[in-house]
Amino acid sequence: MMRVLPGLLLTALLLAIWEVACRALSVPVYFLPPPSAVAIALVENAPVLAGSALQTFWMAFQALMVATVLGGGLAIAVSLSRPVEQAVAPLAIALQVTPVVAIAPLVLIWAGLDHADRAVIALAAAVAFFPIFSGVLTGLKSADPDLERLFDLHGASRLQRLTRLRLPSALPFALEGVRVAAGLSVVGAVVAEFVSGSGATQGLAWRLLEAGNRLRTAELLAALVCLAALGLMLNAATTAIQRRVLASRA
Repeated sequence: MMRVLPGLLLTALLLAIWEVACRALSVPVYFLPPPSAVAIALVENAPVLAGSALQTFWMAFQALMVATVLGGGLAIAVSLSRPVEQAVAPLAIALQVTPVVAIAPLVLIWAGLDHADRAVIALAAAVAFFPIFSGVLTGLKSADPDLERLFDLHGASRLQRLTRLRLPSALPFALEGVRVAAGLSVVGAVVAEFVSGSGATQGLAWRLLEAGNRLRTAELLAALVCLAALGLMLNAATTAIQRRVLASRA
């Protein structure tokens, strides 16, 4: 409780200032509604927003799983060979720095206009890929040098060295990468749905577009609240898993 209390107090203070300022300055509702109007929109549209939030969560979760498998698997594979790592690393960095908006049309064509959800998952996975790849690869190279020499002394094979030394050493880095990627997968899913230009997925991004086009600012902010809550829940879940796993190893 003491951990979350400062954040709750600050949030309550900011909301109070927001409410008073909107009413005192007579700010138009379409420009910036007060928090009370946002709360009303949140309650009135709760079923629709809950369904869209669940859809966004499901796409982000699938993207995170794909990124974990591909990023972690590729990191393990390239860690076995220095030349392969040097060849693959620039490509992974290029994927990281390429904006989702730039590759979204191409991915949408490949996935098919009737399968916009697949394009959204692929694009979100591309956003979440690099933190996992980088975290696992860094962790695999962080093994204790003394233990590395001990394994050399006993003539350990590459597989033994990987499974008994490097993978356990990489676990904290991998979990941190997954925690970061969890938030990025939500961001990637929303941005991908935006740029896909299709309402087939009916996620939170579509609710944002719909409310914005109709100047329903309160509904737009209500969807943003749901999106923020979704990101916080994913972060809390991955952090709890990280702590539990690391505590069990201690």
